[in-house]
Amino acid sequence: MIQCKTIDEIREQVTLLKKQGKSVAFVPTMGALHQGHLSLIKLAKAHADEVVVSIYVNPEQFGPNEDFEEYPRQLEDDIQACQEEGCSVVFTPDDEIMYGSDKKYLSIQINELNLHMDGVSRPGFFEGILLVVNKLFNIVDPDFAVFGQKDIQQVQIIRQMVREFNHNVEIVMAPVQRAEDGLALSSRNAYLTKEQRMVAPYLYSALKRVEAKIHDGLVEPEAVLKEEQEELEAKGFKNDYLNVFSFSVMAPVEKLEPGNKYILAGAAYLGKTRLIDNLIIDL
Repeated sequence: MIQCKTIDEIREQVTLLKKQGKSVAFVPTMGALHQGHLSLIKLAKAHADEVVVSIYVNPEQFGPNEDFEEYPRQLEDDIQACQEEGCSVVFTPDDEIMYGSDKKYLSIQINELNLHMDGVSRPGFFEGILLVVNKLFNIVDPDFAVFGQKDIQQVQIIRQMVREFNHNVEIVMAPVQRAEDGLALSSRNAYLTKEQRMVAPYLYSALKRVEAKIHDGLVEPEAVLKEEQEELEAKGFKNDYLNVFSFSVMAPVEKLEPGNKYILAGAAYLGKTRLIDNLIIDL
């Protein structure tokens, strides 16, 4: 496995692979790799001959009061994990490589797709993600790029960027990876205390109960969602959102209709740790 730190290095390595007739799958990460990330790498290997992983904590997607400084960083362990998973190349740029120090005049604007879900509570978050992913796609030029369903709003917005900006890459969404008790795997789970970790799976349980009622014929989920929010608050969660959203533009829906696809998603705090989770409802 080759580690590249500069844009020229990573472009040279990917060009060599493509000259050999190899297809390339790309897994962008912020490091602190866990089994969820490794599942993305495994899925990438199933789609392409070679896998490139980037490890970069992107400052542009962190708000002023978010955990940029505290975000877990374990580069040596991450590189070893990538090597053990059979990655061909790992790209580990720094801020100077990714953004430089010159004044910036251009930015990315998002309309509609970030008005709900995480876009409400994290202003500027998805603009920062699109900025770095757009850069990474231009740098790596992969055939496939793999993202996790846990961040489904991110996946949907990146898919739209690919369509509108004409990136020659196929987006692959990997299923949510969970602990045995159902908690969605996340680097931020490391922030949970032992007591909070015991409570954390209740967010997934709430989603599963709502999902079951929808498949039993519930078409107006507002009352059920409110009950589940109250139950989560009773267990110590501070709710951010819990709702059913359209699959395409991720706007809340009041009534479910057969033949449509929806996102049942929730976000809540346990202490200072923000947990997110979702299920895809296909009627």
